[in-house]
Amino acid sequence: MKIIDYEWRLRELMAAAGMYKTTDMHRALTERGVKMSSSQVYRLVTEAPERLNLHAFVALMDILHCGADDLIRPVHLGAAVERTGTEHAAPERANDALRTTGARPKRARILPDGDA
Repeated sequence: MKIIDYEWRLRELMAAAGMYKTTDMHRALTERGVKMSSSQVYRLVTEAPERLNLHAFVALMDILHCGADDLIRPVHLGAAVERTGTEHAAPERANDALRTTGARPKRARILPDGDA
C-alpha cells in the first residue's frame, strides 16, 4: 500500500502574486462570492486544509491564475509495511543488544548489615 500526502502551496502562490496579507485574500474571495470569516481565511492560508469547498477552490485558482496542480502537489511517503503477525524474525530483546555491543552489567556486591 502506498502512503501519500499533499503539499498545500497557497502561501507560496500568494507571495508570487504579490499578496502578503490574508486580508487581501479575504477581500478577493469575497469579491468572488465566497463567504469566509477572516479566521477561516487565515487557517486556509497558513495550514493545509483537510476539506475545502469547491467554490472556494475554484475562486483560489481564479485569484491566483493557476491550476489545481499548482495549489496542491502530491507527496509520496513510500510504502506502508503490513504486519501479519507471522514474521519469522523475533524482536530484539534488551539483553541481546547488550551481548552484541559487548557491554556487561556490573556485578553487585552484597555486604552484611553494618558494612557500608
